[in-house]
Amino acid sequence: QVQLVESGGGSVQAGGSLRLSCSVSGDTSRNYCMAWYRQAPGEESVGVAAINSEGSAVYTDFVTGRFTISEDNAENTLYLQMNNLKPEDTAMYYCGLSHVACVEDGIWTSYEFSDWGQGTQVTVSS
Repeated sequence: QVQLVESGGGSVQAGGSLRLSCSVSGDTSRNYCMAWYRQAPGEESVGVAAINSEGSAVYTDFVTGRFTISEDNAENTLYLQMNNLKPEDTAMYYCGLSHVACVEDGIWTSYEFSDWGQGTQVTVSS
């Protein structure tokens, strides 16, 4: 059993920054990949960034160059540094954990995430 708890969301103006955190507890021995997803009102959830157990990361086009995913294995915490935020980044952000490798050769290869946090809201005003 794994528990994920996100934090760090808030309201910022366009061009601002936020750093999201996802604290992971429980049995993480089979953790292979973690990711950030987001869901805006009325829209489907979309992947934002993923990182595998070797530290290789991938990003979707709309955040490349602005967002950075990282993890602190000693603290069992996943991060998402978000810079130059835009109003279209407004969404609920969720972290997910997968027991299947999901990043290979710079490509996001799997979307099978079995565990999710409750989400943290990010609101960007123009």
